[in-house]
Amino acid sequence: MDWYDIKECVEQYTGLSMDALHVHAGVIGQLLVALILRRSVGSPWPWLAVFAAVIANEGFDLNYEIWPDRKTQYGESFRDVWNTMLLPTVLLVLARYRSALLAPRPP
Repeated sequence: MDWYDIKECVEQYTGLSMDALHVHAGVIGQLLVALILRRSVGSPWPWLAVFAAVIANEGFDLNYEIWPDRKTQYGESFRDVWNTMLLPTVLLVLARYRSALLAPRPP
């Protein structure tokens, strides 16, 4: 069983689309890395770890399955990166610059 098979099993087991799984994986990945590194999500390290994993995953996908129309495949790959990184980016920016929105200070 290779990485692609694992991803398909997760998709079938959860009943979620691959796009939805990208969104969940990005946020969960960022939170797990922050926990493991004992850093805030406001630190760039959890975000960078998720970004590195996304790029590695998309590189794997682009080489695993070659579509006849590579332009469309690159577009889908970009969409996967966008879906995965949007919420981690929002969390990073909020935690760094508007942390009171995430954890209001007591009066």
